[in-house]
Amino acid sequence: MEQFDMDNAIDSEDDSLDILKALQSLEAIIEDNDSGFWSSLTQPELEEILENHERHLEGMLGAKRASFKFTEMSHLDFSGRNLTQADASGARMEHAIFENAILRAVNFYGADLRFASLVGADLTRADLRGACMRGADFTNAELAEADLRDGLLMRSVASKDLVPVIAESDSAALDKAILKGADLSNAKLSNAFVVQTDLSDTILKNARFVRADLSFANFTGATLDGADFSEANLSGAIFHGAVLTSVVLDNANLTNANLTGAILDSVDLNKANTSDAQLPKHIAKLDRELHAIITDHVDWLNSNGKEGSQADLAEVNLAGYDMMGANLSAANFAYAILKDADMSDGEFLMTDFCFADMRDINLRKSDLRGAKMRRTNLSGADLCNARFDGVPVGSQGGGSWPANLGHAKLRGAKLRGANFRNANLEGADLSKADLQNADLGGAILVDANFTDADLTGAVLSGADLRRVRGLPNR
Repeated sequence: MEQFDMDNAIDSEDDSLDILKALQSLEAIIEDNDSGFWSSLTQPELEEILENHERHLEGMLGAKRASFKFTEMSHLDFSGRNLTQADASGARMEHAIFENAILRAVNFYGADLRFASLVGADLTRADLRGACMRGADFTNAELAEADLRDGLLMRSVASKDLVPVIAESDSAALDKAILKGADLSNAKLSNAFVVQTDLSDTILKNARFVRADLSFANFTGATLDGADFSEANLSGAIFHGAVLTSVVLDNANLTNANLTGAILDSVDLNKANTSDAQLPKHIAKLDRELHAIITDHVDWLNSNGKEGSQADLAEVNLAGYDMMGANLSAANFAYAILKDADMSDGEFLMTDFCFADMRDINLRKSDLRGAKMRRTNLSGADLCNARFDGVPVGSQGGGSWPANLGHAKLRGAKLRGANFRNANLEGADLSKADLQNADLGGAILVDANFTDADLTGAVLSGADLRRVRGLPNR
């Protein structure tokens, strides 16, 4: 098979990809049948290649540099191995394990690294252009000078047409990847890689995006504590539910950016251009007092919508307000700031709290059955004896509508005696939460995180526990 010279096909000095030359090279090396497109390796075969590659790095005569071009290696283990300058362009490596591996200058161009574990890996100067890294874990990885811009691989098919080589997913790039503690200093994050890229749920603490073009990027739910966006283009970017504590925004362009539902503790927005940006509303800008809004809402509830008006407090800053005992069922608090508010003993059936900042809120003994709390930040909240189970639907056994807390942050929350029966907690962060005697029976807990949570006396019978993290052996 003719060798594909990636360096010649792609001009490393230019940001643009020489598509024509890449297509010509790839057309020459890729066969016209689907079944034989990727060759497969077993773990023993991989070990043999890796040992030979490490001998090559030591300068031993006859040893060869590892080439994994268009090779199927999903679920294989590369932990601790030295793959410096290996070629894995176009390779399939879903769920592969690269923990603490040395991957310096490895060519991952167009590779499928979905859900791969790269914890502690050294990816200095690695070529990750066009790679699909959805759900990959880069915790404490070294990515200095890595190239993570967009790229494109093409292949020929039986009809002789050229089609893109892409992962079988609607999401690519770093969608839902975890970069906790990753060093992205001098990494190439500009141009097509970040423009309109989905970076939702990524952990990018202290990441450097100086002068990067992040226009229209989606940072929904991202953790960006201490990140440096100096002079970055964030126009049109979305930060719903993102944590931006102590972020540097000096001379950043936030024109038309959406910062509703974002946590902006210790952030100076005065140094950034926030023209036409969507920011939380101050309660003083509402047309009525909060008490009047609640009273009108109760009238609306009691009259089945014939009198009064539904409370719409979306995007409003209500931090620290006292709404204890209020009946705000079916109200709209989406993207609101409710940090430190007192809403204990209240009724919030079917209320919309999606993306709201509810850190350290008091919701003790409140009725939140059927509440919409997707991506709500409830870290440190007091939810003891609160109800999140189902609201009856119809009559005569019509079922129930439980609360939706998908991807909610409940880190360190007080949840003693809370009723989450049949609730949706998919992807929720319950780490360090107090769940003593809580009822999680029948709940959807797929991908939830229970690390260091106290589950003494908790009920988990019938719960969906697929891919749950941190759950103690029972």
